[in-house]
Amino acid sequence: MSDDAFMAALHKVTNGGMSLTELIGAAGQLGEGGQPRLAQQIYKIWMNFNKEHPQLFVAQFNAAVVATNLGDVAEAVELLRAAIAANPEFIPAYINLGGLLERTGAANDGVELWKVVIGKLAPISGLQVGYKIAALKQLGRVLGEHQKLETAETALQEALTLNPAQRDVMEQFMALRLGQCKWPVIQPFEGVDRKSQMLAIHPLSMGAYTDDPLLQLACAHRYVEQAIEETFDNLDVDRRHAKIDLDGRRLRVGYISSDLRDHAVGYLMAELFELHDREKVEVFAYYCGRPGNDALTQRIKASVEHWTDIREMTDDVAARQIAADGIDILVDVNGHTRDARTGVFARRPAPVLVNWLGFPGTMGSPYHHYIVADDWIIPEGSELYYSEKVVRLPCYQPNDRRRIIAEERPARADAGLPEDAVVFCCFNGPQKINRFTFARWMEILKGVEGSVLWLLESTPEAAERLRAMAEQHGVDRLRIHFAPKLANPWHLARYPLADLFLDTVPYGAHTTCSDALWMGVPILTLSGRSFASRVCGSLVRSAGMPDLVTETPEDFVARGIELGNDRAALAALKARLEANRDTCDLFNMEKLVDRLEGLYRGMAEDCASGQLPRPDLANLEAYLNIGIGFDHEAREMLAERDYQGLYKAALERRHRVRPLHADSRLWTADDIAAAERPRRDDAAPAEAERPARRRAAAAG
Repeated sequence: MSDDAFMAALHKVTNGGMSLTELIGAAGQLGEGGQPRLAQQIYKIWMNFNKEHPQLFVAQFNAAVVATNLGDVAEAVELLRAAIAANPEFIPAYINLGGLLERTGAANDGVELWKVVIGKLAPISGLQVGYKIAALKQLGRVLGEHQKLETAETALQEALTLNPAQRDVMEQFMALRLGQCKWPVIQPFEGVDRKSQMLAIHPLSMGAYTDDPLLQLACAHRYVEQAIEETFDNLDVDRRHAKIDLDGRRLRVGYISSDLRDHAVGYLMAELFELHDREKVEVFAYYCGRPGNDALTQRIKASVEHWTDIREMTDDVAARQIAADGIDILVDVNGHTRDARTGVFARRPAPVLVNWLGFPGTMGSPYHHYIVADDWIIPEGSELYYSEKVVRLPCYQPNDRRRIIAEERPARADAGLPEDAVVFCCFNGPQKINRFTFARWMEILKGVEGSVLWLLESTPEAAERLRAMAEQHGVDRLRIHFAPKLANPWHLARYPLADLFLDTVPYGAHTTCSDALWMGVPILTLSGRSFASRVCGSLVRSAGMPDLVTETPEDFVARGIELGNDRAALAALKARLEANRDTCDLFNMEKLVDRLEGLYRGMAEDCASGQLPRPDLANLEAYLNIGIGFDHEAREMLAERDYQGLYKAALERRHRVRPLHADSRLWTADDIAAAERPRRDDAAPAEAERPARRRAAAAG
């Protein structure tokens, strides 16, 4: 709409001839035409001339939406309050106002507004269902972020009861149950069965739920198909067929991350950016996380050559920026984690796309070419569990040797720990604790008299749940201690109070592991089959402690008891860590950066020669349906000795009903031929049935 058209609309408003419907249409055209400020202005003028209009609240609500999009939050809040005053039964205004109040830091006020909505919609029908679900979703999200997990779970469960087909709500619901150590995690309720819950587990939660890498691959692939917008028209940014020519220039590497800040990933990567060889690599950072400018963010900004904030950019706009920058290799440092920008990768704005560090597993996408790992995390023969081509570093995780540690070191009494007892610790998040891990911990406590277990504090309900579970295992609840959450420098300073860190499985310690090892605390870990279950083993081995990496549950328990009863052995382990710290691969950042840049050069050469890998995504729906059929909480998949045999047998049964094409994982052309070959047990029943059929015919 031109300025002349705006003036014509303005004339109509001031002469009292513009209806509400015409107003909404005119403002919409202005917004779509790139003139949102004029849309905002036309709403203001109309409202000023129509103060007694019976539907003034609609104009106020729409004007608030425009103001919100323009970043005028205070004005939007004022308009929504006015809309509620004009019509206290207009539910959308409550929902939007609650969201704005949360953005301004008044989350509790937002929660109270959503509770008002739910109360107003108690006798629910028709269109009100959508409003109530929206309020419940907002309530569940904000309460969850503020660690009011029980109440958040109740809100989300009610939303799912109203409409079970809400993938995002189900993902949050399952994550909440994991985070509260509610076992079993899968708990059917009205209208929601076990299968629907399994199908909706987020890929990150699936890594904590089960050590089943084939199911994790299939889950990630399903998530990409359902959650990522892959149908778009702006193909001008698609550079999948571009060739990388490095003649006379540096390799352009871009990192997309929401965590280049005071976050675990930020701490891991800070020194990496400082050590990149500027004669070989031109470094671009694309930030997509929450706003802020903490000290770590400032440090990273200072160490990269180009910093671009893409938080407010659409996927199309961000992809266009990356393509314009001429990025050769684009690294996904989020993967399937919060605030990820997978949609940008779907647009293929760089010829090479890499999955590294932020997400411990495969993306399951058709566009990520490589995953960066190491020989322990993805050993030879395990490549079939990943859609990407596996490339390897000496140790896959970078570290920051400049991490800040509080000067004041606490004593055990300061932390409420017994002075003379063996202190086992685990500072992994509670979502990583499952009943199998906890049972192993209790066996170790029973085998080491007087020992205690020191965990990271979560919620009072979860703490009580774990203490009660300890009693069920025959362990005094007072032997379970909880450490309050502290800022990282003070958290690091208290690590040496522990004697031995006991890892979780299938999602083990990652940044937490390198923190413990840096502070001289040895870690006992159990490596499974999946990426998340093997990271800790990689880090412990890279720190020069391979004897602390076990591969069976029985060995984990036996080793924990053995070490807990040998104070001299524990002291020797701490001394080894201290001696190895400056020379081991885990903290050798110069070696890691040099090898990483070597991997990047190899990827560029693959691209130049037309040898980029293509993900094989065949049959993943079949693998998904097989995987969700296993009861992962009744029997630990880690303990299944013939893991691949379970899937192959299920694939054969499935093929005999609904034929499958061959894939590059477990279902080969030879397997198909064997499955289709006539078998004696197929023919015997048919022969035996013939006399019976003849007898039945005679009887008829």
